[in-house]
Amino acid sequence: MKHLLMSLVMLGGAAAAEVEFELPDLDGQVHRLSDYRGQWVVVNFWATWCKPCRKEIPDLSRLHEQREDIEVLGLAFEDTAVEDFERFLQAHPASYPILIVDVYEPPGDLGAPRVLPTTHLVDGSGELVQTWLGPVTSDMITEWIDGRD
Repeated sequence: MKHLLMSLVMLGGAAAAEVEFELPDLDGQVHRLSDYRGQWVVVNFWATWCKPCRKEIPDLSRLHEQREDIEVLGLAFEDTAVEDFERFLQAHPASYPILIVDVYEPPGDLGAPRVLPTTHLVDGSGELVQTWLGPVTSDMITEWIDGRD
């Protein structure tokens, strides 16, 4: 069963390709993926209505806080007002930046997620090296990263 689950998770694996996006956070400050060169970047598409997404937030927050070489970015993929996201995050706090995605014009290099959550891993040079469809854990991410060193 574990191998079947890993196979399903790995279906979203991506060939290495440099990616870039520019998205505002909840305060309107623009974040560019290239701002994080030199670090691993976990790009996590999520929505407030998505139960598995909500479950990931505390684990991804710990990962963001514990590993200096890993930056987590939460891409809110939902047509909702900033105030609604702020209220949601009071109940489900995230220690990493939450960026707002226009669901009608998602970042071109990543496109719209096929499922939520979807998590992309970008290496320090800006290349997309892994994609997980569905829930992900910090252990899955760190095992993948540490297995490359």
